[in-house]
Amino acid sequence: MTAALTDLRRAAATISPHLRRTPILRTSIDTVDGPREVVFKLEYLQLGGCFKVRGSLWATLHARSRGDLTDAGVLVASGGNAAIGAAWAARIAGVPCTVVVPENAPPVKVETLRGLGADVRLVGQRYQDAADAAVGLAESTGALLLHAYDLPDVVTGAGTIGLEIAEDVPGPLTTVACVGGGGLLAGLAAALSPGDRLVGAEPVGASCLNQALAAGVPVTVDLDSVAVDSLGATRVGDICWKTVSQNPAVDAVTVTDADLVAARRMLWESHRVLVEHGTAAALAAVTTGAVRPPEDSTLCVVLCGANTGFGV
Repeated sequence: MTAALTDLRRAAATISPHLRRTPILRTSIDTVDGPREVVFKLEYLQLGGCFKVRGSLWATLHARSRGDLTDAGVLVASGGNAAIGAAWAARIAGVPCTVVVPENAPPVKVETLRGLGADVRLVGQRYQDAADAAVGLAESTGALLLHAYDLPDVVTGAGTIGLEIAEDVPGPLTTVACVGGGGLLAGLAAALSPGDRLVGAEPVGASCLNQALAAGVPVTVDLDSVAVDSLGATRVGDICWKTVSQNPAVDAVTVTDADLVAARRMLWESHRVLVEHGTAAALAAVTTGAVRPPEDSTLCVVLCGANTGFGV
């Protein structure tokens, strides 16, 4: 299923009291076409440093309202932002959070999750090992199994960002966001108004959506990008695919690693904003001219995550 505007509004009414209303920044950036006016949605200021808590929180609270949330709490297989979002959601909802990650997960992320109160389980050497273990653990414990991007409530929660943009920025809008598995893009699509356009940006070496569009169906892709720590899906989510394939207002572009690294550096040097490499893919789509909105459309770039460091 795809997200609907009514679903987004219901989710926003439920989760907004618990989260930050992230601001916008109207500014100008340098591009291949010269300076361009842009609106940044500063979603990296959200709890957990990323948009992911929105979807996890809505999924958790919605499950509680249906009577589907048990004392076992929530469970997710992820070592990155999705896990951090789930841990924050569990903390807000007052339930336990179990995170399953590969044994080779970065220690700093493991410690971050434990610091948020999550029960971290180390399983296998690959993400798929952790994901398979999470399914079995959810079945045996009754915990609510969350997904990083391909769960209807997770997509809907992410889409509440689009509602805020629409309230804060007059349209028509051309909104650009990075794509991993596509949960954010699918959610934003549900908030589009007539005349709006939405563009998903991916690194060439982590382009599951663009490769699916080229093939006509979702395909499994190889990953080779500096941004795979946050845009590491090897196959576009079913919800995103259905959304994009049915909505002519949604498009996708790719950028090189060199372009996104340069855009990330430019953002720091010009605005003192430090984002993840994956997030910078959205900005690179603008700086390189891959996205050129019409003159009557306001350009908005979603800066969705900043769990990174200067030396990364």
